[in-house]
Amino acid sequence: MDFSWSKEQLELREKVKKFSENNLNKDISQKDRNNIFPEEEWKKCAEFGVLGWPFKKEYGGGGFDSLTTVLMLEGLGYGSKDNGLPFSLNSQIWSTQVAINAFGTEEQKQKYLTRLISGTIGAFGITEEGSGSDTYALEMTAEKVKGGYILNGEKHYITLAPICEIAVVFATTNVKLGKWGITAFIVDKTMEGFSSSDVRDKVGMRTTPMGNLYLKNCFVPDENRLGREGSGLSLFSSAMESERGYIFASQIGRMEKQLELSIAYANERKSFGQSIGKYQSISNRIANMRLRLETSKMHLYKVAYLDKNDLPLIREAAMAKLYISEAFVESSLDFIRIFGAKGVVTEYEVERDLRDGLGGLIYSGTSDIQRNIIAKLDGLL
Repeated sequence: MDFSWSKEQLELREKVKKFSENNLNKDISQKDRNNIFPEEEWKKCAEFGVLGWPFKKEYGGGGFDSLTTVLMLEGLGYGSKDNGLPFSLNSQIWSTQVAINAFGTEEQKQKYLTRLISGTIGAFGITEEGSGSDTYALEMTAEKVKGGYILNGEKHYITLAPICEIAVVFATTNVKLGKWGITAFIVDKTMEGFSSSDVRDKVGMRTTPMGNLYLKNCFVPDENRLGREGSGLSLFSSAMESERGYIFASQIGRMEKQLELSIAYANERKSFGQSIGKYQSISNRIANMRLRLETSKMHLYKVAYLDKNDLPLIREAAMAKLYISEAFVESSLDFIRIFGAKGVVTEYEVERDLRDGLGGLIYSGTSDIQRNIIAKLDGLL
């Protein structure tokens, strides 16, 4: 696998870093405290083309390959002090948009994918209160009627749900078939019977709104069914491969920024007559941060390489999600320890990374689920 970057790719990354540094860091602490979604910054990202990077130009996308896309997403995370906005963008790109792009009709892509790429907010609704890691234990139903389906049920803990205009939701169309009886639908907020909750408070990623979707006798026309009836399992699996593999692309950029800030502070801060970086307890932490960063990049780039070459990536996507999510938490802990008291005082904006990283151990499949996927593919389960 060749991970050497062209001059053009590196220039794109630098362009994205500068855009992110100059446009995405306004009043982050206030937004974090008050669960405020950075709407203005989202629009700037859409105008800059972020939501369209891996999609065809005919839908308003950038037409970039997977490796170039993840490199630019790293740049986005490097320049943004807020992990929530890059996460929201990645979530929409790799779940909602990928699902419509891969399984949608040409009419659906023109109607919905183009809107999402231009900045319309979309959610990906599969999780329910009683399902969690048991992904396909769905209670939401879709009853076939003339001209479409009647959907009833709720989706919980859904990224961007409180502010979404479009949602891809999964419902059971045939209970007897179990997980083979699940179908996906594109639901528009203008449809009668479709509503969402207020923002749910959470420990981190507080600028990313999370909440519930409610569908009560919601009529969804046949043309809004996504894929064939009963194809929800394959659709979800395909979308999850992308989300698992790429959801942390921007946080790798943040890990790189953590490392740079830690090195600078370790050289600047004096204790007992010398820079704290001279002490092994500090230098070893920084060495571990470097190791996690470089290993994380290799996992991410391998997924992108396999994707670009249409090769299987289920195991590699699970490994990337597992390793990078846990590495970000560990490096965020080291980030705090290196900064000492400043690391735990909110005004210095160090502790926020740890809070933002905790959810990564849960969403897009818990660390335990990723280990199960890896073990199963190795013939153990």
